[in-house]
Amino acid sequence: MTKLLLTVHVLAAIITIGPVTVAASMFPPAVRRAATAPGDPAHLATVRTLHRICRVYAVIAVAVPVFGLATANSLHVLGSAWLITSIALTVLAAVVLGARILPRQGSALAALGGAGGPPDLALVQRVAGQLGMFTGVFNLLWATVTVLMIIRPGSTTGA
Repeated sequence: MTKLLLTVHVLAAIITIGPVTVAASMFPPAVRRAATAPGDPAHLATVRTLHRICRVYAVIAVAVPVFGLATANSLHVLGSAWLITSIALTVLAAVVLGARILPRQGSALAALGGAGGPPDLALVQRVAGQLGMFTGVFNLLWATVTVLMIIRPGSTTGA
């Protein structure tokens, strides 16, 4: 059962976290391109699609910690420092995504004139810069969690 839980956990991470990290990383340059070509519907469609990927996959990604905790429980490592650190970093990554990245993506879309008005180029540039920073932090948090999951300092599970 442990191997099945671990497999689902890893697959869920790859299938859900991967698209969010890529789409969130692609969003700042895409929103800048859309701002420089305000009448181009293709650029706006790209930005909307990237935002939708981030929103939808963020919700589905809840499966990652659910199966991760089930796996940790079956391995009897719930009290391990590396796991507790990974959980804390996962929560922090979720907060960065939910409180910093997704709202700013929405602001960037609104600033592009999604409501029918002219684009606010200064706001788009400022938000794109902030998104680049927060996305970098988000990706770094997930990279750290991945390393901890692979190395598992002090682990004796053998899995």
